[in-house]
Amino acid sequence: MVKELLENFIPQDHIGWLFLLAVFISFFVSSTSYPAIINVAKSKNLMAFSGGRSSHSGSVPNLGGIGVFLSIAVTITTIGALLDTKILLLILGGMTLLFFLGLKDDILILSPRKKFTGQLLSALLLILFTDTRIVSLSGIFDINIMPYWVSVLFTLFVYILIINAFNLIDGIDGLAGTLALMAIVSFSYVFYRYKDISMVVLAASVIGALIPFLYLNFSKRNKMFLGDTGSMILGFVIALFAVRFINRSELSHDAIYHNSSPILVLAFLFFPLLDTLRIFFIRLVIHKKSPFAADRNHLHHRFLILGFSHRQTTAIIVITNSILIVITFLIRNWDINWQLVTLLVSGTILYSLYFVFNWIRGGKEDKSVEVSN
Repeated sequence: MVKELLENFIPQDHIGWLFLLAVFISFFVSSTSYPAIINVAKSKNLMAFSGGRSSHSGSVPNLGGIGVFLSIAVTITTIGALLDTKILLLILGGMTLLFFLGLKDDILILSPRKKFTGQLLSALLLILFTDTRIVSLSGIFDINIMPYWVSVLFTLFVYILIINAFNLIDGIDGLAGTLALMAIVSFSYVFYRYKDISMVVLAASVIGALIPFLYLNFSKRNKMFLGDTGSMILGFVIALFAVRFINRSELSHDAIYHNSSPILVLAFLFFPLLDTLRIFFIRLVIHKKSPFAADRNHLHHRFLILGFSHRQTTAIIVITNSILIVITFLIRNWDINWQLVTLLVSGTILYSLYFVFNWIRGGKEDKSVEVSN
């Protein structure tokens, strides 16, 4: 009887229930595993300490990525049997590689070269074995179909950029986790419109893992950080979503978001990409030092210097990014180059308002804010 039910089960007819089931399983696994992870981290002194690269005081467990990985892995291996098992297993393989690299970095410190190599291998695993890559940019600057190797290299660049973007913005309470949650919810919506059930379930598993984590990340008594393990896994999954969404949109002229998918992705990830590209420019071009060296030039540091708290800074950034997403959905039928210009101008203006206002009123900055990432 069970065999007959499974043979006649059509996932697309039950996408809402599968989404809720995936959220529930992931939420249960994460909410039960995080307390144990915190206890182990404290007993073994596996903590992030204040000073140097930290904007926090005291010591905090930084192994939240373990719970994120476990939650996603358990969810996609239980529900994944009903879905596209090939891509889900490849995703799990890439996540596992990043999990062990991130865990080693959180505990012992890993060289940037080894992390970069692991990120390349994880991305190549998906690009080459599923042929899911960005084949064009929907006509942005008249760029249409790209040659195969150009497409592969550009897709690799997108993976590396997004993975490191979420790693670099993980500097204050809730910022990386909340921005990741916002991006995941946005991607789950467009994948739902495309009936891409495997990606919807994967998105639901990340949502279920992040909700309990954010509660602890904002907590004062039982605080927990993502660590490199969590930020790299989240960046990897979001990069996968970005590439798959653009790929699905480009392959069919009848796709709902055929004329807007690259701009929507840019809107979903506007702050992480803006801050990362800005930081790389400042560190490499202006200061002529390693792009991974710590400083106080992140945008979230600038908000802290203006006197905002961690929660206020996270709220401002997330609300601003949400406004950009709404704007982009509203203009998605415009010419794609005008969509890009509108998004870039709107984002620049919205994220500059607080600093311009502070400069006009002659506000002072708090130079005592410590460095992170």
